Amino acid sequence: MRRPERKIKDKETITSMLKHSPIGRIATVNPKGFPVIKPVNFVYMDGKLYIHSSQKGEKIEDIRRGSSVCFELDEPIAYGGATGPACTANYYYRSIIIKGEAILVNDRDKKLKIFERLMEKYQPEGGYEGISEEVNDMTAVIEISIHEMTGKEKLG
Repeated sequence: MRRPERKIKDKETITSMLKHSPIGRIATVNPKGFPVIKPVNFVYMDGKLYIHSSQKGEKIEDIRRGSSVCFELDEPIAYGGATGPACTANYYYRSIIIKGEAILVNDRDKKLKIFERLMEKYQPEGGYEGISEEVNDMTAVIEISIHEMTGKEKLG
């Protein structure tokens, strides 16, 4: 990290961000060597990230091919406008970068547990029905094992 004074040292802050942030971004590397980034819904549990996805598409193809992944989320806090030179403007934020390996979850029960956690996160008030076997079969779940995780913040 270029600015070590901005490192988030409190693990609870990082865990809270991973549990509560609504959107993250997963990056893979395509066959031509280009990074590809996609916004995703996700859940953090048992020290790993889980993302639901279509069974088809660029990120799934990249993961099946063995692409390493990078995951990012950020929490914008405030913009501090410049009162003098433009370069004195500031943006206050927290962010997390995760580097790791991704696999596709094939175990039906594990997928159902992950879908339930996703629903608890995104619709905590309930009111939804369980996931059918048909939906379970046609939906992919990506599991990201975390090899490296860093958090960065600028709060003032």
